[in-house]
Amino acid sequence: MRALDHIAVSAMTLEEGIAAVEAALGVPLQPGGKHSYMGTHNALLGMGPGFYLEVIAIDPTAPRPAHPRWFDLDHFQGRPRLTNWILRVPDLDAALAQAPEGTGRPVSLARGDFRWRMGIPADGKLPFDNLYPALIQWQDTLHPADRLPDSGCRLTRLEVFHPDAAGLRRAVEMDDPHVLIGEGEPRMRAVIETPAGLRILE
Repeated sequence: MRALDHIAVSAMTLEEGIAAVEAALGVPLQPGGKHSYMGTHNALLGMGPGFYLEVIAIDPTAPRPAHPRWFDLDHFQGRPRLTNWILRVPDLDAALAQAPEGTGRPVSLARGDFRWRMGIPADGKLPFDNLYPALIQWQDTLHPADRLPDSGCRLTRLEVFHPDAAGLRRAVEMDDPHVLIGEGEPRMRAVIETPAGLRILE
């Protein structure tokens, strides 16, 4: 069964991204790690069982990979913002076979004890203007949310806007009350309940 795994905030630098999310939500992020295959690094926020928020940026100390980075980070500009959502699937190969063209090929990845497979687009950009969800399959029962302290934050609603909202809804093939796909200019917005009240991340 498909399930919302995590959401990603992209930033030009990790420090900028961390500062922006901490200011928006009022809670501290936790250190993440490096992704050597992609030349990126991240910071994380635990948001309850099986779900977390990731701030991700290009790692300036890592060699540039021979392939485009995920989440279209090679072309990212501007303020830190919510750019991607990631769905957990039980069978990545089957999910990619049914996904829109350009969702990517399966790539095996690792960071520390974590092992996963993920669909990586050849050009780094997912379908529907990068608003189609990235697909991930964890290789064992270990999940990043299991090791993160609970921040007290919970996702109330994830709003994904695209001019072809109907097409995106059909392509996603997931019924989740927390996810709303509506018509509009391509963008994302998360409504998050925090210890200090309801906050918006976009």
